[in-house]
Amino acid sequence: MTVDEAIQTRLSVRAFTSQAVAPELIKDILQLARRAPSGTNTQPWKVYVLSGNARDRLVAQVCAAHDALRADAALAAEYREEYDYYPEKWVSPYIDRRRENGWGLYGLLGIGKGDKDRMHAQHQRNFRFFDAPVGLMFTVDRVMGRGSLLDYGMFLDNIMLLARARGLHTCPQAAWNGFAKIILPHIGAGPDEMLVCGMALGYADEGAVVNTFHTPRVPAEEFTHWLS
Repeated sequence: MTVDEAIQTRLSVRAFTSQAVAPELIKDILQLARRAPSGTNTQPWKVYVLSGNARDRLVAQVCAAHDALRADAALAAEYREEYDYYPEKWVSPYIDRRRENGWGLYGLLGIGKGDKDRMHAQHQRNFRFFDAPVGLMFTVDRVMGRGSLLDYGMFLDNIMLLARARGLHTCPQAAWNGFAKIILPHIGAGPDEMLVCGMALGYADEGAVVNTFHTPRVPAEEFTHWLS
C-alpha cells in the first residue's frame, strides 16, 4: 500500500473483529513509528500495549466508572482530563463540524437526540476499544511542554498509517483521558506521566454499518493562503 492509499483509506473504525494481532506486527509498527520528528529529538512518547487479561480488566474498570458517572453527575470532579483537548467555548466552523460528525454517526446508527440510553451505550463502546483485541495507551512526562503534544500527533499518525499499510485499522481515542486516575495505575505509569490518549488497534469488522461512516474534509482551498 502506498502512503497515499494508507492516508485515503485510514478512518476511525468503531467495530473490530476478534482476530488477534501478532505482537511482532505491533513491534514492527512501533519500530518504524519512532522515526516521527520531535523538537530537538526529544522523542516524548511512551507506549503501553494492552491485550488479553490486561485489556479486559481495564475495560471492566473504566466501563464501571462510566456507568457510575452517569448515575451520579457529582463524580465528574473525580474524572477530569489533565489537558484541554477541546476548547472551553465552541465557535463556528468548529462547532458545526463537531455537530455534523456526532449526529451523522448517531443518525447512521438510528440513535435519536433524546435516546440517552443508547447514546451512553455507544459512548461506552470507546471504553471497550470497540471490541479491538489490542488497546494502546500513550503517556508523556508532565515536565514536557505543549510542543511535545505536537510531536505526539506526528508519532500517532505514523502508527495509524503504518497499521493501515499492514491491513489493520485504528481508532484514536481522547475519550479515555477523563479516566486517567484509573488507567495510569493499571498500566504501571509513574506519577510523572500524563495520559495523552488511547487507541484501538485490530482488524475492522467490514460488515458493521458503523464502519461505513466516513467523515468529510474541507477542500485545501478553504484553509490555504498563498502569499507571493
